[in-house]
This record gives sequence, structure tokens and C-alpha cells, in this order.
Amino acid sequence: MGMDLNLLTLFVTVAQTGNFRAAADRLGVTRSAVSQGVQRLERHLGRPLFQRTTRSVRLTQEGEQFLAAISAPFDELGAAIESARDREASPRGQLRITATSIAERFLSGPLIARFAEAYPDITLDVTVSDEEFDIVAAGFDAGVRLGEVIEKDMVAVALTGDQRQVAVATPGYLARRGTPQHPRELTRHRCIGWRPLPETAAYRWEFERDGQAFDVAVEPQITTNDMQLMLRTALAGGGITFGMEETFKPYLDRGELVSLLDEWLPPFSGFFLYYPSRRSVTPKLRALIEHSRHFR
Repeated sequence: MGMDLNLLTLFVTVAQTGNFRAAADRLGVTRSAVSQGVQRLERHLGRPLFQRTTRSVRLTQEGEQFLAAISAPFDELGAAIESARDREASPRGQLRITATSIAERFLSGPLIARFAEAYPDITLDVTVSDEEFDIVAAGFDAGVRLGEVIEKDMVAVALTGDQRQVAVATPGYLARRGTPQHPRELTRHRCIGWRPLPETAAYRWEFERDGQAFDVAVEPQITTNDMQLMLRTALAGGGITFGMEETFKPYLDRGELVSLLDEWLPPFSGFFLYYPSRRSVTPKLRALIEHSRHFR
């Protein structure tokens, strides 16, 4: 006898929420309907999927294995249904994106503002994070990262051309402290560095000359995970900082900042919008992909 596929929706929702009542609220059904549905699924499979307590439920080992087995095809089915339903309608629904904080063109405002105007039925939820994680497991539709850090099993769509990192400081700071002629000289300067998390070491500044790459541990006096704080501190004459050229370009163009050691900082592959290759592209994600391509 065939199984009611709605039971899979119940199972996945309970697994995600860890609570029958929370799952019922999300699905718009009663708690007893969720509980009975899970029991029916367990009887059909002949194995317990959850360990129950008075306050919560958690997956058994068999439940974890079953969730892992159905997650990809379940996502595929949901995407296919959404695609079929929306084929003749304008794209709609929530689109969850995670983007690195240095993706200046994506996060600067115009790209997202024009997308929202073009697609009023799509709600865009953007989480800015420099942590590396599984975007599928975290519930994101897509991510924005530098090409060099994107996993090979992802589909990557170019958002920019090649990028450069630059070291910058104000003319006033350089007049007081001198201009470094070699990256190793940075260790004698006050540097403003970046780290993604409090428990991680400061990012080592990367350079290349004649095909030889190396990095410099500048031991920054000021360290933060906020690029805007790095920028503002450098503009105040607080030292030399390091980041994507696009972030500093307006200030470089106006002469408020000066780029240093340019011959040691060649271009590299830029930013990409990426998503799982095994997942069907929904109309709302396809809309963002096409919008981003035309925005370049």
C-alpha cells in the first residue's frame, strides 16, 4: 500500500522544529494531527523516528538516517512544485540569501533595491556572514562568495569581474609614518586588521610577485570583523588597512586614501552567486540570477 506523502512534510517539519506543537503551528494543523501523522509514518517504516519527552522530541539514529536520505529529493520535489505552480505567474515567495561582508557590489544597495522594485512579490532575506557553512543545511536558497572558496558541487554565476585587494592609508598617516615599499615593512606600521570571529586569528595579508605568493602576519593593533569600522578608522588616520578595492574606491578616487604596494597585489577571480547543483532553480531564484547578470 502506498504511503501518504504528506507524512514526509510532517516528519521534516517536526525534525526542524524539535517540537510537535511548533510543527503544528508552522503547518496550520492541530498538535494531535502531527503526532498521529508521525506515528503512522513510523508504523509504515517499521522503526521509531523520534525520541519523545514531555517538552520536546529529537531524532533517533534511524530518524537521522531517514532525514538524510529524503532531504535532497524532498527539496527537489518542493522546488519542482513551486516551479510548476509559478510558471505562468510572476515569481513570488521568500528568497533567503547569505553573502560575505566584502561583496560590495551585491550589498551596496542599488542591486537589491532595483530587484525589489522589479519583483514586488519576492521578499528578500539577506544574512551577511563571513562564516563558511553548508547553505543547504542552514536553509538558504543561495549564497554570495568569492569564487575561490565556493565548493565544487555548487553552480556558480559570476556577479563581478576580477577583483583586487589593496592596502590603503591616508596621506596624513603616510606623511607621519612613511610609506612602506615592501609588504614585510608593514610589520613596522600600525595596521587595522580583520577577523571573521572572536576566536579566530587575524587575517594574514596576502601578496604575490613574479608568480610567488606569500602572506604577512601584520599583528594589527586594531582588529575587528566590521569592514566599515576598518574603513572609518583608516580615514581618521588610524593606520593602514587591507580589503577589497571596490570598498575603498570612492575614497581612493577622491584622494582621501592612497593605495600601497600595488605591484604586489594582482587581480583574482571575483564574486559569484552560487546554489546547489542538485536543486532545481525556482522562479524566484532564477529572477535574482538574471537580475544580477544584467546588473554587472
